[in-house]
Amino acid sequence: MDENTKISRLLGQLDDLCPSGYAIALHIRYTTPTFLFQTYPKDWMEYYSQNGLVLHDPTVRWGLTNTGTRYWHALRDDDAMGVFEKAEKFGMRYGFVRALMNGKSRTVASFARGDRDYSDDEVAQISEILDLLDRKTADPEALPADERAELKRLSINLTHGA
Repeated sequence: MDENTKISRLLGQLDDLCPSGYAIALHIRYTTPTFLFQTYPKDWMEYYSQNGLVLHDPTVRWGLTNTGTRYWHALRDDDAMGVFEKAEKFGMRYGFVRALMNGKSRTVASFARGDRDYSDDEVAQISEILDLLDRKTADPEALPADERAELKRLSINLTHGA
């Protein structure tokens, strides 16, 4: 994949590959990501936030303590609060989480669909996109000003629907 690919184009490719949405927290330092992109259904994001599910989400716990890739179905035994069962009601039955460690920051992302599990080829393609996003945003100040502005706009629009 071309390192010069614009971030908005990469996120657009993820939209095509993740019909039920995704959440990407790029470069988490302490507990705050540098950039956060969420395209899950708005009703789910509101429910998730109002019920404090981030504290109980097996994908978040796994991503903050591991690196690599794990299918959601492999994390179901660690879901005492039924986050996956609740997500299914919002069209997110299948998915995987990917976590990266890059220097002093961590990137955690989860990708969803409702119809079937991701194929190994799809996981590889999505992982390649995430890895590139992680590399491209490692030093936001090194990005061209227009791309930094676009990142900020996308982070707000994708996450808050503004």
